[in-house]
Amino acid sequence: MKLKSIIVEDEETSREILKNYLKKYCPNVEILGEAANVDEALILIRNNNDLDLVFLDVEMPYGNAFDLLDKVGDIDFETIFVTAYNHYAIEALNAHASYYLMKPISIDDLIKAVDYVSEIKMKEDALQDQILVPKTNTVNGKITIPQQDGFEVLETANIMYCKADDNYTEIYLNNNKKKLVSKTLKYFEEALNGSNFARVHKSYLVNVNEVTKYLKGKGGSVVLSNGKQIMVSASKKANFLSYFK
Repeated sequence: MKLKSIIVEDEETSREILKNYLKKYCPNVEILGEAANVDEALILIRNNNDLDLVFLDVEMPYGNAFDLLDKVGDIDFETIFVTAYNHYAIEALNAHASYYLMKPISIDDLIKAVDYVSEIKMKEDALQDQILVPKTNTVNGKITIPQQDGFEVLETANIMYCKADDNYTEIYLNNNKKKLVSKTLKYFEEALNGSNFARVHKSYLVNVNEVTKYLKGKGGSVVLSNGKQIMVSASKKANFLSYFK
């Protein structure tokens, strides 16, 4: 996984050394920008909401690393302190630093620090994926769909049908709105299992409660309450009709 990062370091030479080390030995680190003081760093952090990691020197002009973290407030990124002074270690620990690197930077230690942060982020992502897996609740009839900044909760009863779009799924709602989700139709077929949704075609999953008419044919077709007509494949016909026996 890519770690979107910034470097906060007042010495240009130190910034260049760290950038070169990261480029050569830690290719999973993507440098979004660099700052030489607290004010520049604060702007960078506020302009990058998806920031994963900050390489942070302690002593800078017009403030230090801890001043910066105080100004940021709610911190949702990891920090690796990079400093020539070991007496800041306890403060860094209290500031929830992920790692503490001493200058001159050891390449082995740098790799260990980045690997440690990568592991933290992977665990966080795994936990979030568990939360964001679309699933229904038989009592509440709701489903969660993942979004970049979290997830949205939909009432399953408000879903008219789902349509496959390669590795994405288009979810059509009964208010004429559409949601595009980066999950396959198979994914939603499993998530909506038991909630009156039938796979009628390789590309369509329909809410059978919205079906107003079935038109005969080899597979036939269904008409939904909004007038949308969807073909039923021959292989899916028997399963679909079983909902109406």
